[in-house]
Amino acid sequence: MTRHQTFVVGQTLASKVFYRVGRLIVSGGTRVYTRMSIVGRENLPSSGPYVLAPVHRSYIDTPIAGCVTTRRLRFLGKDSMWASKWFGWVLSSLGAIPVTRGTADREAMKRAVSVLEAGEPLVLFPEGERKSGPVVQPMFDGAVYIALKAGVPIIPVGIGGSEKVMPKSAKWIYPRKVRVVIGEPIQPNVPAGESNRVPRSAIAEQSATLHAELQRLFDMSMVGVGWSYPPSAGQDQNATND
Repeated sequence: MTRHQTFVVGQTLASKVFYRVGRLIVSGGTRVYTRMSIVGRENLPSSGPYVLAPVHRSYIDTPIAGCVTTRRLRFLGKDSMWASKWFGWVLSSLGAIPVTRGTADREAMKRAVSVLEAGEPLVLFPEGERKSGPVVQPMFDGAVYIALKAGVPIIPVGIGGSEKVMPKSAKWIYPRKVRVVIGEPIQPNVPAGESNRVPRSAIAEQSATLHAELQRLFDMSMVGVGWSYPPSAGQDQNATND
């Protein structure tokens, strides 16, 4: 097992205690600063693995996702951040998983599936990098593929307001209201463990379901944050996607 692989585990008592303390500070500060409200927590499984799939409009979406449950959530991170043994331990204790940028996606997927098989929840942003505007953008297959491969449910999440908290070009985090809406689990549409191969038809079907649900939840999450996207923003994005 390589040094990076040992950090993926992060199951020592010290790391678990560190996560509890770190989460209390980060999530508490995030919730107060953004006046965050969370709807639909009852849709989160209390045990077992799942893929948490939020929309992505800001860097702040990562700590926001960590606020929805007291369970440790796993995230993917560039392995260069693990150059320092101490800092690598901190990252792993907080739930991060090292992956190598520039290599095949297969490495990241294997590690993501391993985390789910170990029974932990994993956060994956289906849109990939941060987007802008009211329209959920065409999604990468990664989140759906990993969930189907591991035979676990996907939990769609709308995060409203985060784009004004920390826009793409911002150097500051602004005290704007955030509303999080958690949807019902989308169960895998292929039998778990039946085959090593996930049919493309299953990925396409699940992706369409997830995309529609994310759009619905995103629209709901924007209600009550104190601002809305101009109508032209959605029209411009639709024109770009056509």
